Amino acid sequence: MEIILDSANIAEIEKCDRRFALAGVTSNPTIIKKEGRLDFYPHFRKIREIIGENKSLHIQTLGATTEEMLAEARAVLAGVDGRVYIKIPVTEPGLEAIKTLAGGGVNVTATGIYTRMQAYLAAAAGARYLAPYCNRMEQMGIDFRAIIAEVSGVLARAGSPAKIVAASFKNITQTTDALAAGAAAVTMTPDILHSACDFAPIGLAVRDFHADWVSSQGADARLDTPLPGPI
Repeated sequence: MEIILDSANIAEIEKCDRRFALAGVTSNPTIIKKEGRLDFYPHFRKIREIIGENKSLHIQTLGATTEEMLAEARAVLAGVDGRVYIKIPVTEPGLEAIKTLAGGGVNVTATGIYTRMQAYLAAAAGARYLAPYCNRMEQMGIDFRAIIAEVSGVLARAGSPAKIVAASFKNITQTTDALAAGAAAVTMTPDILHSACDFAPIGLAVRDFHADWVSSQGADARLDTPLPGPI
């Protein structure tokens, strides 16, 4: 199971990488827009420096044609590093770009997936990650849970190295549903990731434990200093 942070905010990436067992960072133009105008390549080299070489970094192309996607991919690989996962939409031109890049040993994340067949075509073309847009699918009346379950089963039976990275969530329930359905990875914005621990009963339990400690051991007793008497 992989948790991938959906953000381009340096401070948020530093904090989440410190607190959570992240598998990587992903971004798209909408995420980047939140940060304002960036010095793009130095910014993403800084993100790579934060997360390290062994975690995945995903950057999306913008072009509509195969030639544009390939040119942008080459620029990203040269401007950041050769380990970047290039995000390509699963259109016909996109599938040609995925096939070309994957054939040359480039890591590819196939995006904009709404159907089973898109996922199968992207996997056959060599994409390493397949990204269904879960909330968008749900808004369209498409059962993303059923599609993830079916596609993950087909990939396993075929021995495919491709894996589902479920994306586009609006709440933590969609995220956990995607994992339960068979997604190998999920992309989560910082607010959704933080919400996983922002649950009132958790805070109540922590306060109760603290009160019980103080009532039995005293307000000055601490675990990080020797305690008086036998334990």
